[in-house]
Amino acid sequence: MITAAGVRKAYGKTTVLDGLDLDVPAGSILALLGPNGAGKTTTVNILTTLVRADAGEVRVAGADPRTDPDAVRAAIGVTGQAAAVDGLLTGAENLILMADLHHLGRRPGRVRAAELLDLFDLTGAARRPAATYSGGMRRRLDIAMGLVATPRVVFLDEPTTGLDPRGRRAVWDTVRDLAGRGVTILLTTQYLEEADQLADRIAVLNGGRIVAEGTPAELKRLVPGGHVTLTFTAPADLNAAARALNLPAPHAPHDQADRLTLDVSGDGSVRFLRTLLSTLDGTGVEIDGLIVHTPDLDDVFLALTKEPTP
Repeated sequence: MITAAGVRKAYGKTTVLDGLDLDVPAGSILALLGPNGAGKTTTVNILTTLVRADAGEVRVAGADPRTDPDAVRAAIGVTGQAAAVDGLLTGAENLILMADLHHLGRRPGRVRAAELLDLFDLTGAARRPAATYSGGMRRRLDIAMGLVATPRVVFLDEPTTGLDPRGRRAVWDTVRDLAGRGVTILLTTQYLEEADQLADRIAVLNGGRIVAEGTPAELKRLVPGGHVTLTFTAPADLNAAARALNLPAPHAPHDQADRLTLDVSGDGSVRFLRTLLSTLDGTGVEIDGLIVHTPDLDDVFLALTKEPTP
């Protein structure tokens, strides 16, 4: 539903995007991560027809933003970093205004506004001025306004910036619901937990390029530090496992309250676990349990976006 190949954009002598590649399947959520100035907002602006790329190929819902911007605009909804809500209008009036701008007609526009108020749990506040809404409510209304024309693709540029945890989770629920209805979503965020919670795939943008892309689990396996903790019920099994895996002999537990555990470095993948368990099964070692430890997205982000050493 969204594709970009070799996209470049510079402002004067400053290169913002330097060969950006993206591929977002229909009905999925892609989170675009990157440090400040990485080009996240520029990417959204190019994909939504607000800025022209200097080079590269882009398609959104099958249309080229450069040669057929009207077709792209008819297929998308956009929520920027700053809410586009008019605080003097009520929630219902904000939505009806958007319906009028989309030429939905008087009755269909009001029906659509009522549907969105219900979908975003704003019916009870529909007649209140938006200025009285909480941050989370204003953000939900802002997203709803971008959905008046029933877009197939939605762009959310840092949708939860400035929200408290309750408001953030309310927006997360909204995004999940949209994806469940088949809407394709590209969101930019600096909240790693947000990307982990929402995204089917994550693309890490740094230096104007995508430096890594994959599911949250795949990205976590890219950086070192993963290991599997094995638990045993008998010291003999613990020592036998260490010998089978060519690991140093573990220290003997001081008393029975100490856990009999062994840490084995590895990425935690299915292939790694299968090999590990097969090795231990061949020696007759009994394992009481295992826990897979992988780096979190903080580790991934820091490893992939670190500045080069001068």
